[in-house]
Amino acid sequence: MSQGLLHVSDEVRDAVAAGKPVLALESTIFTHGLPRPHNEELALATEQQVREAGVVPATIGVVEGRPTVGLSSDEIVQLSRDDSAVKASLRDLPIVAGKRLSAGTTVAATGYLAHLAGVRVFSTGGLGGVHRGAETSFDESADLGTLATLPIVVVSAGVKSILDIGLTLERLETLNLAVVGYRTTHYPGFYVADSGYNLEYSADSPSEVARMAEARDALHINSTLLVANPVPESEQLDPEMHDAILAQAWAEAENRGIAGNDTTPFLLDYIATHTQGESMRANLAAYRGNVALGALIAAELTGGAGGRP
Repeated sequence: MSQGLLHVSDEVRDAVAAGKPVLALESTIFTHGLPRPHNEELALATEQQVREAGVVPATIGVVEGRPTVGLSSDEIVQLSRDDSAVKASLRDLPIVAGKRLSAGTTVAATGYLAHLAGVRVFSTGGLGGVHRGAETSFDESADLGTLATLPIVVVSAGVKSILDIGLTLERLETLNLAVVGYRTTHYPGFYVADSGYNLEYSADSPSEVARMAEARDALHINSTLLVANPVPESEQLDPEMHDAILAQAWAEAENRGIAGNDTTPFLLDYIATHTQGESMRANLAAYRGNVALGALIAAELTGGAGGRP
């Protein structure tokens, strides 16, 4: 089905129309986030994970200029192997479409396209946020401003730990973005279960998250409910190792004069290299946990069947 430029797969369209559970998934994790062949393997395995939970997966991306909600397996493979695929945030979608480029969609773009298609729940790895030094650079992810305008539910393992988590939480409050910890009041730090910052509220079950989302909708509040789901402590990156290597990464970036858009990929690559792949393992564990929880929340919001994690 095409809604103007937007293409929604028949499976996703029919599920939304029938009130069946659907879970949105981003594509930058396999276009830019992971090396080959792990990227393709994860994308296809995640779709299977969602289906086994009784939920329809809606992986979102742009294929040759066409924003798509519900990529086919062939389209996922195509994007996974496309060296020319770009990373598209919300502001980039018109340009990517006009130039007929293929793209992985960020949290902002994925959330926006999911909402257009009527998909209410979206699972991702880590959110973007406020960068260190933002008080002078004004460097802040477009994820925050976009999610402040979308009445969906987003499950993540917090924001990436290379960001200024304290300032990010302050910004979330300013933007009226509700944040609830899943079975915790410790805000997670992506690779680690506890960033050192606390949350006011927690939710104990997918059904409680669904009730919060339904209350938000009944009150006509048009902002995202953020569910902070920590990576299991048994699978997190060792916190002491994390802190030490992150400090080294920042020092090395300063020594090399790395700044601006080059900072984030440098830091993430440094962490992956100097943890000998342990950060990737924690990343994947967090992502799989977020997908599992998102599927359960989607089932609760539609009255579908689902177990408890």
